[in-house]
Amino acid sequence: KQILVLGLDGAGKTSILHSLATNHVKRSMAPTEGFNAICINTEESQMEFLEIGGSESLRSYWKMYLPKVLLLVYVVDSADHARLPMAKQLLHQLIQNNSTLPVVVLANKQDLEGAYCITDIHDALALSDIGDERKMFLIGTHVAEDGSDISSSMKDAKELIGQLVLETQ
Repeated sequence: KQILVLGLDGAGKTSILHSLATNHVKRSMAPTEGFNAICINTEESQMEFLEIGGSESLRSYWKMYLPKVLLLVYVVDSADHARLPMAKQLLHQLIQNNSTLPVVVLANKQDLEGAYCITDIHDALALSDIGDERKMFLIGTHVAEDGSDISSSMKDAKELIGQLVLETQ
């Protein structure tokens, strides 16, 4: 059972995964062409993350993997205001037929100038329309300078994901 990591290209999925896996920041500049799998071991569990690239050509694969996962981690670029409506539409389409799948939305790039705050991201993605049946979380994250330790928000995200995996197994 895997954790699926999705979001538009350029949202920061790969950088987040590297940071979660190593507890150190490693920014990735190149978009993921295809798939990226990372295994992260914690004291309580082993988590297998599957990232699928966010370019238009790869989005058709998203739905195929959804039924097989424990959890969806959806990454959005908080500073990319123009593409938030597209991110919202894709998220809503993805989860409309799966009312119980837990979702963790990472509002990434919170450190950038002009980044929407959590409340604005919540509204822009219309998260209140998603329903009360599922476990749903929204965390603001950012991947700081290369080589530094990960931010407390990234540690919180990792802890939350680990907890959700334990609960759903």
